[in-house]
Amino acid sequence: MSYQYQDLIHIFNHTFSTSMNTQLIKGSDEPLYAPKNEICNYHRIIFAHGFYASALHEVAHWCLAGSARRLLEDFGYWYIPDGRDQAQQLKFEQVEIKPQAIEWAFCAAVGKKFDVSIDNLSGTGTTDRAVFKQAVYQQVEVYLTTGFPKEAQKFITALADFYQTPLPLVPQRFTL
Repeated sequence: MSYQYQDLIHIFNHTFSTSMNTQLIKGSDEPLYAPKNEICNYHRIIFAHGFYASALHEVAHWCLAGSARRLLEDFGYWYIPDGRDQAQQLKFEQVEIKPQAIEWAFCAAVGKKFDVSIDNLSGTGTTDRAVFKQAVYQQVEVYLTTGFPKEAQKFITALADFYQTPLPLVPQRFTL
């Protein structure tokens, strides 16, 4: 299967541009969430370099943010870029568990392989990828039991419809 970021833009914008006044947009360097302002009358989820995985990841953050945080640039989240020390890396991983679990569900909905992102190639903080992926998987299990956030479920459904993958998502679609 060919995975094109243009398809994600179409699916997201068709699903949310009118109801949530938000558009998914291909960017260049760093991803950014930009709320509407005096220059632009809609919210923008700007993903990096046209990378398919970046688009899914940024949409996952948007799904978690909630209406109040969607009024803040980058949802008002704490973020230290690549180059984190050990303590900063551990904090990063803790706040990334839920969005990466949602991103994993998006990947399952399109039939694409998922791997966690530690996003710290030049830092001194190390990550045990297997432990981090297990934590993300445990959050996936919670979501499968209790339900995904409303917008995440809506996007999962839209993705599965476009890519013709079966729903509901089941644990067997998530492999460590």
